Amino acid sequence: MSDSDPVPGGRPGEVERATALTGELTGRGVHGVVLAYVDTAGIARVKTVPTARLPAVVAWGVGMSPVFDTFLADDSIVTTDVLGSPDGDLRLYPDLDRLTVLAAQPGWAWAPVDRITQEGAPHPGCGRTVLRRTVAGAAERHGIDFRAAVEIEWTVGRADAAGDAFVPAVSGPAYGAARQVELSDCAADLLAALAAEGVEVEQFHPEYAAGQFEVSVGALDPVAAADHSVLVRQTIRAVSRRHGLRVSFAPAVLGQGVGNGGHLHLSAWRDGTNLHAGGTGRYGMTAEAESFVAGILGRLPALTAVTAPSPASRLRLRPSQWAGVFTAWGRETREAALRVVTGTAGIRDRAANLEVKPVDLAANPYLALASVIAAGLDGLASSAPLPEETTGDPARLDPGEAAARGVRRLPVTLAESVEAFRADEVLRRALGPVLADAVTAVRLGEAGAVEGLDDDGVAAAYRWRY
Repeated sequence: MSDSDPVPGGRPGEVERATALTGELTGRGVHGVVLAYVDTAGIARVKTVPTARLPAVVAWGVGMSPVFDTFLADDSIVTTDVLGSPDGDLRLYPDLDRLTVLAAQPGWAWAPVDRITQEGAPHPGCGRTVLRRTVAGAAERHGIDFRAAVEIEWTVGRADAAGDAFVPAVSGPAYGAARQVELSDCAADLLAALAAEGVEVEQFHPEYAAGQFEVSVGALDPVAAADHSVLVRQTIRAVSRRHGLRVSFAPAVLGQGVGNGGHLHLSAWRDGTNLHAGGTGRYGMTAEAESFVAGILGRLPALTAVTAPSPASRLRLRPSQWAGVFTAWGRETREAALRVVTGTAGIRDRAANLEVKPVDLAANPYLALASVIAAGLDGLASSAPLPEETTGDPARLDPGEAAARGVRRLPVTLAESVEAFRADEVLRRALGPVLADAVTAVRLGEAGAVEGLDDDGVAAAYRWRY
């Protein structure tokens, strides 16, 4: 158990802090606190408590069944040897450092939680705990810390559309000024809400697909970055609802076309120095940064079981749609699975990072970041060589040249991703056996749930689940 793990009765001074926060929140008109976590299927689940209960919750947690670790996106349940039964209980403990008053939900505050057992041990299925320990292990073993951010793409639909159909709420062209004007009032309220919540927004713009937008936020430590991914989506949904709009973060809302991504941006640092800049390797990378990238590149097929975990993810992972569906890397190459971002001359020491593209928002952000970091660290520890860069669209490579470069298509089915994940001891060890088995069971369960559906049917099944 680390100093960051919750403990029954509360850590020293924490109940007193919660008591003071209760008075502050009540004075600001906050009546309830949302306790949020993300399950294995990538669904944000919550319990809420009245604000006055916050000190008791910090001391003793709130109960929640461990069965949610094996929930599917449609709320059906699969099982492993230790998860999926109606037995047992966990305690949800809010992280007071991340407690945020929700600007778009008057009367509410929000906090991510860690989950522990009734005996006070960290729950082995808690993705937030796994990510925190992965980051701490990197600092202890390698002297490395990370800065990370998760891009948020979503589609905006009309709430009055018939049934569960998706009808874009805006009609302007991709990246077009017209689309920004059409959503102007909602977008302004969103930016104001995120600023009030302490979220640093770097850019907001219309995206490629019909009704699609993207917001990019500032880099933070990985746990905070994952927290912000959840918070930002909660805020987008709330603001949009107040404007009479319906939003989806699903990998695909239609059977054809470009889907919603959730690209990860990640950089490794030591003693305040960015390892992705100022080195003697390609594009200023240090040798360690090159090996870190190589470690991720070599494990991409297995990683997709965590980063692109839904049957709907496969509707997005198509060649020549900037989704990064080949095991390739390149500088500013948006068709490569790994895009080396050097940044503009003058700020490269701060801006250089790695973008991991075969990621969508059906992924649990804590698991996705933990798995990607574990893969990169394994490459760094073994001084893995980074292969030749790929430029242009890998789909246009001659098959012989692609094979010589080691450029291959990522798994085209969820079952193939699971097979690669099952065989990857590094990723399974990083998540631990309980969580790794839950990932496998949930992925296979999702695949079975849509068996026999065509692409339109798969898109419809997940359209409003995320």
